[in-house]
Amino acid sequence: MSSKPAIKVENLHRRFGDILAVNGVSFEVGTGEVVGFIGENGAGKTTTMRILASLDYPSAGSAYVMGENVVNFPARVRSCLGWMPDSYGAYDNMTVVEYLDFFGRAIGFKTKERLQRIEEVMDFTDLTPLAERLINKLSKGMGQRLCLGRALIHDPDVLILDEPAAGLDPKARVELKHLIRLLADDGKTILISSHILSELGEMCDSLLFINQGRIVHHGDAESLKRQSGETAIYTVEIAADTDAQQLNDWVAMAPMVKILDMRKSGARIEIERDEEEIIAGILRRMVTEGLPIVEFRREERNLEDAFIDMLGNADAPKNMPSGGSN
Repeated sequence: MSSKPAIKVENLHRRFGDILAVNGVSFEVGTGEVVGFIGENGAGKTTTMRILASLDYPSAGSAYVMGENVVNFPARVRSCLGWMPDSYGAYDNMTVVEYLDFFGRAIGFKTKERLQRIEEVMDFTDLTPLAERLINKLSKGMGQRLCLGRALIHDPDVLILDEPAAGLDPKARVELKHLIRLLADDGKTILISSHILSELGEMCDSLLFINQGRIVHHGDAESLKRQSGETAIYTVEIAADTDAQQLNDWVAMAPMVKILDMRKSGARIEIERDEEEIIAGILRRMVTEGLPIVEFRREERNLEDAFIDMLGNADAPKNMPSGGSN
């Protein structure tokens, strides 16, 4: 993997009238990385991605793709970047192969090279059996594969995919995820936005979270889960012939432990400090004080919970220093 970033954004701002959609965004994506771009609707994802694709201008700051400034050299950027928007135009009376041929001609491919690229792209996206299908008759999943094929027609080094899995059924999502993984294995740099956080965690090298126009996290999924809170949640099961109230009574007297919800043969508990020695000590006390524990299992924090916690922390008011003035 090259040390030179494939995507570089420096103090990017974009204002629409009184609305500051992108507010001082800075990040880098290394060559060959797959990065998930995550945020609520209106957080600034699509605006940032459109600027990188040279489809919009920043109000301030700069952005580079493969070392080329997106404002000063948009043609150079477009030659090495594939853009897949969240929706694409479906034209009447145009087939899949005609659609790809149109964009191949627009890029400037000569006949032999154009036909070869169209064939390669259709094979890769499994569109060859649909070559003569009218594009306004495609399913959502087929249409997304066609939109990806369009982005790939000139074999770009960098791909920017805006909500490619939106509206897809589970089978189509699996197919799309497989294509993205193949592209990553081929060395493509991919910036991909999605609301399906669990899938992003599986296929991305790192995650980039944006909230109210600002980057609030850039790291891998595990680091996000770790930093989202200091507490730990455990499922505790006790012997079937034991009254679960016994566990409830024990927790009521135990420091740093609280019941989240009771179950027929146990409970979900939250422990205030996520440290191995403290967790081990609590389990040891449960056993020595007579609780017949048959299972004590940590619940893995999912990305959705971590994301919600992160947004809550980002939106929380900051304490003013004592003696400070407004």
